[in-house]
Amino acid sequence: MKGSLAIYRGIKDSNIDFVSGVPCVNLKNLISLIERDRDITYIPATREEEAVGICAGAHLAGRRCAILMQNSGLGNSINSIGSLCKVYQIPLLFLISHRGDLKEKIPAQVPMGRWTKKLLETIEMPYYCPKTPEEAYKIIKYGADYAHVIGYPVAVLFDALYWEYDSKGERL
Repeated sequence: MKGSLAIYRGIKDSNIDFVSGVPCVNLKNLISLIERDRDITYIPATREEEAVGICAGAHLAGRRCAILMQNSGLGNSINSIGSLCKVYQIPLLFLISHRGDLKEKIPAQVPMGRWTKKLLETIEMPYYCPKTPEEAYKIIKYGADYAHVIGYPVAVLFDALYWEYDSKGERL
């Protein structure tokens, strides 16, 4: 199963019907799938903390939400996670393209790549790192439900190796 398709199916089968986020090269196919789905509202954001606010409002209006971002945007959204999601128990699923780790070619991505998991631990946001599309599908379903149980965001990180899956589910 292709990486983007597995994430999309996980979103659908988790009954997520509202998505916001900031585009990333790794997320482009996923965003395309979401934009074509009439049952999911997709609102692009200019910054990651804006996506948190948009999804918080959608949650309060009864929607089930996910946020798409590159991990560099996690730093931008820390305050909105703490002052909005934590205080008001907003359960969001963060689907994060994890740059700055293995196979990274842009030096500017490396610091945040190294800090991402530490930041998630600092803000007490549970995170999971699926290695295959099949694992991603399951983790998204469980993660979306878990966010609602704990009343707080849950993150799923997708590293560079994850995005190498072709349509047959084999690494390129």
